[in-house]
Amino acid sequence: MIARRLRLVVATLLTLVGIASHAHNFHTGIADISYNERTGSTEIVHTYTAHDLATLLTNLYGRQFDLGRADSEAPLRRYVEKQFTIADKDGKRLPLQWVGVTVDADSVVIFQELPGVKLTKGSRIHNALLIDFLPSQKNTVNLQTDGATKTFFFDQSSIDQIAP
Repeated sequence: MIARRLRLVVATLLTLVGIASHAHNFHTGIADISYNERTGSTEIVHTYTAHDLATLLTNLYGRQFDLGRADSEAPLRRYVEKQFTIADKDGKRLPLQWVGVTVDADSVVIFQELPGVKLTKGSRIHNALLIDFLPSQKNTVNLQTDGATKTFFFDQSSIDQIAP
């Protein structure tokens, strides 16, 4: 009787571990880009899964990362600034400024801005965040400049989009 119960407990634990290992089978990120009339700047807010970014940085740098620690921000910033860019209609890369990052157990929220810049028709958004690392990564960008919000989708086949 005890052996049967022990087998049942072990089988249940193995099932739960299997379910947990498959629970995170989608990889998505979202960025909201909006023009702030009050400040005259374009603000970018990215939200990504903390586990995905920590795993990426561990892979890139060969050491464990705790994104809540201050020494993790610089490597994260270097990666984001390489993989997410905005260019004007002439192809000139615009100077995104790093504002900061907040981290919780589930997500990383990254703040950037383009001081004194309003995106115009023809601006190019390059978003390869995590796409270079996770083949199934899908990123959504919501762009709001003049009231209406336009949504763009980025994946391995589409990492550059032009604002209409």
